[in-house]
Amino acid sequence: MIHVRELTKAYTDLERGKFVALDRISFYALPGQIFGLLGPNGAGKTTALRILSTMLRPTSGTASVNGYDVVTQAAEVRHQIGFLSANTGVYDRMTAWEMVAYFGRLYGLPEDKLEARIDAIFSRLKMNDIRGVLGAKMSTGMRQKVSIARAIVHDPPVLIFDEPTTGLDVLVSRSLLRTVAELREHGKCIVFSTHIMREAEKLCDRVAIVHRGRIRACGTLAELREQHEQHDLEELFYQLISADSKLPDPRHSPLLEEYRG
Repeated sequence: MIHVRELTKAYTDLERGKFVALDRISFYALPGQIFGLLGPNGAGKTTALRILSTMLRPTSGTASVNGYDVVTQAAEVRHQIGFLSANTGVYDRMTAWEMVAYFGRLYGLPEDKLEARIDAIFSRLKMNDIRGVLGAKMSTGMRQKVSIARAIVHDPPVLIFDEPTTGLDVLVSRSLLRTVAELREHGKCIVFSTHIMREAEKLCDRVAIVHRGRIRACGTLAELREQHEQHDLEELFYQLISADSKLPDPRHSPLLEEYRG
């Protein structure tokens, strides 16, 4: 469903020269699974997800979503995905219903199917009591529900969540995680970025630990625990990142001027 191979993204910094945000990462994600991207802030997670969402172009390497290339078939990719982050916006002057309907029309859903689709989503997410609430009057939890609804209104096979629980209270966060788990049960392929280990343990079927633009470990939680002889995921994560942090940061290395791509 998602195939990423040798994906690299580099930027040119006027002071520091070339900076490599992603350095040849490879992974895959399958239908009916949640694939976790774990890493500290600045690890490269958001860069990877923005490339998958066609918001950024890679410097080199390839990525495909449901068979469509993110560079050469970007329009097709956008119809295959739903994207949600902690910063997904909600329009103040639109009601919950109007907002989801607006995005459904942007995706080209015909009017005769759109209403039935929104009805089903609002029932599943328990949103019927906020149909007429304006965005400006929504609580944080309401806004997240609307953001999820607009991400899935076109019934995409792939969902991308970029640290969606950042800034949420416990109740709203748990509700969102339950919704993500339910979407997996409906056969969705989900990529879930987080730096919260408990979220990964509760949700993810497979994970990749990312630091300094590279994947340091990848597999099921059971595989990672066995490989690194560490049962506690947070401790495993800490040990990998700490060991890597003691080495020079390769993202600014002059050696990267030989840069692939």
